[in-house]
Amino acid sequence: MPRVANYAAYQFTPLGELKVLRERVFAYCRERRLLGTILLSTEGINLFMAGEEAGLEELLGELRAIPGLAGLTPKVSYSEQQPFSRLLVRIKREIIAFGVPGIDPAQRTSPKLAAGELKRWLDEGRPVVLLDTRNDYEVQLGTFRGAVPAGIRHFRDFPKAVAALPEEMKEQPVVMFCTGGIRCEKAGPYMEREGFREIYQLDGGILKYFEECGRDHYDGECFVFDHRVGLDPTLEETDSTQCYACQAPLTAEDQESEKYVPGRSCPQCWLPPERIVETRVARLQERLDVVREPLPGSVAADNFRPLKVPRECDGGTLVECLRRVMPHVGEEKWEAEAAAGRLLGPAREVLGLASVLRGGDRLVHLIPAEIEPEVNAAVRVLYADGALVVVDKPAPLPVHPAGRFCRNTLVHLLNLAVYPDKVRPAHRLDASTTGVMVLTRSRRWAGLVQKQFASGGVRKRYVVRVHGHPGEDEFESRALVNGLPWEVGVRAVEDDEGALEAHTGFRVLERSGDGTALLEAEPFTGRTNQIRAHLWQLGHPVVGDPFYLPGGRTGKTVTGEMGGEPLCLHSAHVAFRHPVSGEWVSFEAAAPAWAAGR
Repeated sequence: MPRVANYAAYQFTPLGELKVLRERVFAYCRERRLLGTILLSTEGINLFMAGEEAGLEELLGELRAIPGLAGLTPKVSYSEQQPFSRLLVRIKREIIAFGVPGIDPAQRTSPKLAAGELKRWLDEGRPVVLLDTRNDYEVQLGTFRGAVPAGIRHFRDFPKAVAALPEEMKEQPVVMFCTGGIRCEKAGPYMEREGFREIYQLDGGILKYFEECGRDHYDGECFVFDHRVGLDPTLEETDSTQCYACQAPLTAEDQESEKYVPGRSCPQCWLPPERIVETRVARLQERLDVVREPLPGSVAADNFRPLKVPRECDGGTLVECLRRVMPHVGEEKWEAEAAAGRLLGPAREVLGLASVLRGGDRLVHLIPAEIEPEVNAAVRVLYADGALVVVDKPAPLPVHPAGRFCRNTLVHLLNLAVYPDKVRPAHRLDASTTGVMVLTRSRRWAGLVQKQFASGGVRKRYVVRVHGHPGEDEFESRALVNGLPWEVGVRAVEDDEGALEAHTGFRVLERSGDGTALLEAEPFTGRTNQIRAHLWQLGHPVVGDPFYLPGGRTGKTVTGEMGGEPLCLHSAHVAFRHPVSGEWVSFEAAAPAWAAGR
């Protein structure tokens, strides 16, 4: 079997017309079946690519023809299998995130020290400080003997780490190093700016040192950011892997530990069973509180709405696909979006409505930079494990990107907090509905939990305040509910085409003096807006509902505004079978203030 070549390279140089360059590079790599990641920025390029060596060399030739990239030189290694699962070409603010203004490696960087020269210094016992600028979890796999770790979780934390270094180190020769050298390009000038007098950076990083000097003065492996996880000093893939739960790299010895349970724990993150959920909830809540301040959508930014082409649309045109997938959007809207160049193909190329599509293609709808409306992002984490995330959702807060919202959504906030996972909602809650919301951490778990919601295998209880006093303490509705999700305002109907069976049970908890009543609602089916539509059809619409109004009237469906009248509908209790254990689990969210006696 031919071995897969792995190329890592970067170059700091001013680059322009990034969108055009991205499309061109993506298409070039796709034609040659190359996988990996290429980051483009106004400050340069950073790439980690794998595939046939001939194709990679052709890619380098193409890139070197770009002004400023003539010297692009890769670190090369080989693997038995493709270490990447997809091709990404992204435009970023920085090709290595640092966040410190005024540091421009294209203009100036610290002196570079060749790998052979560093080995000679170490062979001679020359007094020098070796500073490892990598993240803590990388250092765990290996580092130079006697090196000082920066003690950081992310490279953005490096300035804080520098401030904590001993003052006397400013007068000593310091050789800094990282995996391939790119982080040192920024770390070096920053340290010089902070008063360190003699700074060097290991040219080409650890990988170049391995290539030229082998294992001399180095203990362990080098962590790499792909499926190989670790390389030994011969640049061969090791038996190391990563913990799914905490992302820590694990050696073969770590994997023999009784505390290593694939997909659940490792020696670094293992906890007694009674503390696992408690700790996960606390960690996730802490990260969530950080990412919601300020709200992600409070800064104007382009939004990119994904659209996967259904198999049935294979060979059809873009406009035919849009009619099928989003029939509620008028064709004139898509004509305007296409004319503005906002409908993009798999390589981010601009599409026309007559463009022919392939089933499975991932398209993008570009929504120009905008500031999103304010939402209530005070999400409270109720439970978290390797398969589930359960939260108490506040309101107003949309769950999915839609309409005016993309980043100010529950899914986006949680994805920022649980990175590198991607949460998937197991069911629906309206933006203005509060309470228990179940999400999963993989496509596999999503499929198992979503089936339970779709089949009626989930026990749900809501509390709801309605207009009027029902005549009976317990009652139900089996009115059909319109099942067309693209219609504005789904209504309870009788014998209407497209209507679906629906069943909700109600129990009066309190009849209040202000003419409202507090009910418990149990939906036995899961139609869109089922509880709201059934109560409206029974003559007891939900208090605060902007669409299902008293007197049989309807309004306009909108996501509630901050500080406005709340929709008095709350998901209080959800119970289902855990997708891993198969055992029943249940979650509750305390009722809001409007549910108190009146």
